[in-house]
Amino acid sequence: MPLGLGRRKKASPLVENEEAEPIRAGLNVPGMDALDGGVVGLGEGATSEGLPPPPSSLRPRLIFHTQLAHGSPTGRIEGFSNVRELYAKIGEAFGIPPAEVMFCTLNTHKVDMEKLLGGQIGLEDFIFAHIKGQRKEIEVFKGEDALGLTITDNGAGYAFIKRIREGSIIHQIQVINVGDMIESINGHGLIGCRHYEVAKMLKELPKGKEFTIKLVEPLKAFDMISQRSGGSRSASGVQLGTGRGTLRLRSKGPATVEELPSAFEEKAIEKVDDLLESYMGIRDSELAATMVELGKDKKNPDEFAEALDETLGDFAFPDEFVFDVWGAIGDAKVGRL
Repeated sequence: MPLGLGRRKKASPLVENEEAEPIRAGLNVPGMDALDGGVVGLGEGATSEGLPPPPSSLRPRLIFHTQLAHGSPTGRIEGFSNVRELYAKIGEAFGIPPAEVMFCTLNTHKVDMEKLLGGQIGLEDFIFAHIKGQRKEIEVFKGEDALGLTITDNGAGYAFIKRIREGSIIHQIQVINVGDMIESINGHGLIGCRHYEVAKMLKELPKGKEFTIKLVEPLKAFDMISQRSGGSRSASGVQLGTGRGTLRLRSKGPATVEELPSAFEEKAIEKVDDLLESYMGIRDSELAATMVELGKDKKNPDEFAEALDETLGDFAFPDEFVFDVWGAIGDAKVGRL
């Protein structure tokens, strides 16, 4: 994917083109304060130096407290290495199939997308698991090019709505809410699809025609009913975490101990996540962190583009997006963000 510093052609967004929101504090998940200067990550089976992970007997024993978001006793979970294993442990703790877990939030039982469990969990964070609730089928007339949706996924096969733009087509349909899982579009099943695949399909739906979307909303507690979007009030009687130290979650691989992201990396990840939303209609702090990791030591945008092709080639990022990401990483390095 050679770029050339002089090339600045305008590339069409791949999918839903949403306005990027203001840069958020943190990585879309709490837990950026250090505990003894360490972070525990769930990686790809090797440390950053390429060494194999330590044997399980030598890895730290991490125990997390969890509840079902709509209400349940408190459970204790441990021994998971990735998102799918986390959901399996939650299923074991509460006697439910792991496939019932839609997504998790940290330190709030509300459907609050700013508290969504993404790439990291604070070692003292409290995990709330949101499970499947009511299914619904809606006919939507696509009267504009953009529907106003930003899509994310849970890392285990479910894509769901992370943001609804005010005044958009979807914003006018009150039965569609943030947190709703997208089960199918026009009969095409989307279980197992990534967020960018779902967003691309929504973008490519023909303007001026109706389409059918099947959604599953998270099961709600009584005090959560009729809320369009989640808040941040804590569950009563629950001691919530301070987010000191973090557990790095990735799609696969065993737990590894890593250093905390630097201030430059935090700012760069925030900006890259904003660029992902602007260009692709998705938010994914883990993907943003991977892109920053790939680019922080590269000398020029062509080296960065080659690294993206090798590691994230399936995304087929347009050149202008890659150039803007490279610029964001550079700006963060010199403190311009």
